[in-house]
Amino acid sequence: MDSLFTLAVITLGLVAIPGPNVALTIANSLRYGTLYGLCTVAGTTVGVGIQLLLVVLGIGALLEVAADILTWLKWAGVVYLLWLGYRSWIAPPEDLSAIRAVRAPVMALFTRGLMVAILNPKTLIFNAALLPQFISAEGDYMSQLALVAAVFLTVLTFGDAIWAVFAGALRPLMLRYQNIRNRITAGFLIAAGIGLALAERK
Repeated sequence: MDSLFTLAVITLGLVAIPGPNVALTIANSLRYGTLYGLCTVAGTTVGVGIQLLLVVLGIGALLEVAADILTWLKWAGVVYLLWLGYRSWIAPPEDLSAIRAVRAPVMALFTRGLMVAILNPKTLIFNAALLPQFISAEGDYMSQLALVAAVFLTVLTFGDAIWAVFAGALRPLMLRYQNIRNRITAGFLIAAGIGLALAERK
């Protein structure tokens, strides 16, 4: 239970730092209204959900073949999170304002959100690094992975929906303080990596 709470906190922290999915949601919310922003969130949620399904099936199958590989997966994930944190810290500000709203038909908004989420290889690799940190060598791997993925996706969707609702107030700050955004992103990733490295390994 503690590990799931930790996962929820890490996920909330990451959702608070706008990326391509959130940028598209904000753009559509500002141009067409909150309802259309939420339609975009529905699309990005389905896209991330498909990626998570691939991660769960892939990691689950791997662990069924060689359970001892779990420790290696966890440490590889820790190293990757720390590397992402470092890269975020030194990265120049990303111009998220370049992401524009798409035309208002609901299915167009949903489809664009779906494609932006599902075709982002960075999130696929990140999820593959993050999920194994929250499963143990005891018990059924697939059920643990499925629960972790469900918690991650639920918190992610909730956070994205909040962005859609409060887009008008939050977008100007996001665009103005992008250097700070990179530092906050780095802080969350590095803290997550260190915390997971120091956590008791089972």
